[in-house]
Amino acid sequence: MMAVQDVKRIYLSPPHMSGRERHYIDEAFETNWIAPLGPNIDAFERAVAAYAGTADAVAVSSGTAAIHLALRLLEVGSGDVVFCSSFTFVASANPIRYCGAEPVFIDSEPDTWNMSPDALGKALSAAALEGKLPKAVVVVHLYGQLAKMDEINALCGQYGVPVVEDAAESLGSTYKGKQSGGLGKFGVFSFNGNKIITTSGGGMLVSDDKALLGKARFLATQARDAAPHYQHSSMGYNYRMSNLLAGVGRAQLEVLEERVAARRAIFDTYKQALSGRDGIFFMPALEDSRPNRWLTAITVDEQLTGVTIPALLGALTDANIEARPLWKPLHLQPLFEGARFYAHGDGQPCCERLFNSGICLPSGSGMTAVEQVRVIDCINNVLEARAGSAAQTA
Repeated sequence: MMAVQDVKRIYLSPPHMSGRERHYIDEAFETNWIAPLGPNIDAFERAVAAYAGTADAVAVSSGTAAIHLALRLLEVGSGDVVFCSSFTFVASANPIRYCGAEPVFIDSEPDTWNMSPDALGKALSAAALEGKLPKAVVVVHLYGQLAKMDEINALCGQYGVPVVEDAAESLGSTYKGKQSGGLGKFGVFSFNGNKIITTSGGGMLVSDDKALLGKARFLATQARDAAPHYQHSSMGYNYRMSNLLAGVGRAQLEVLEERVAARRAIFDTYKQALSGRDGIFFMPALEDSRPNRWLTAITVDEQLTGVTIPALLGALTDANIEARPLWKPLHLQPLFEGARFYAHGDGQPCCERLFNSGICLPSGSGMTAVEQVRVIDCINNVLEARAGSAAQTA
């Protein structure tokens, strides 16, 4: 019998190279464009802006940097308030603190697992009564599924609050025919190693406001004034993406639609294999949207299955398969202890329920059919073992 350590590990979402990356990297070496900026940066920005349907794009060192720049451009500062999805990775909210502002967290809703228009409406109404509206609302498109942007934009428009789309996980997703990232004042993409396409590390800020994106470039390159010497009148950052990494991004963007198709097919296979089981539920898709299914996410009803999330994660780990819990809501994080939070509806917050009952399954676009069968078989074995144990007890 083969030991677990001898079985190839299945990762959650590993990088998937196209083979064309070396062409752009080698070209940079041959032309000596090794400095941070260069032709790859310019071409990558143009290509991402064209794909997202925005007027311009600025390539930066991370998605976090892009959010920070967006908030700076919106003049978020000390004492200000910014609303943010609670059900997300910490990078969505850390830049609010970078600016010295206070994050206020908004619950999810069941249809998309993303920001609840109901909770957002309550939060905006309360802020208006207090006379202190947020300077921005950061909406996250979780696991590649878009939030209810029509409702969210309408609410924010009613109060004159700009929307920043954290589309770090949703590049390639569409909402009513429009690409994610192009639905708010600013859009943010991430090209971290685990994203649907990668530059190893990097991000992109997109917008139709070319003037503000010009200022973003200025801030991202240490805010150096137009002078013959090194002169600085405002605080800037070392946030620009390197020309070499942008070359990787150019090649990756060329195969983005293939990567979306692969991840959606992986989701469909999981759903076909597991959705018939009592107590297993898949992340829903919003009508008139195309989620990229960056990660396949499920929830497990412990009462119906007899299986806990720790038990399922433990079984997958024992089988050398990487899986992870859903994001722990930010309003429950020690870092943000005491932060205000607005819940969806009147019962248990939606994002807390999802966190307590959900996991992400391996979803890499390079995943083989054999590897996916391994994951499915492992889950089925856990469910069947618990069902058998329950039957014996009865």
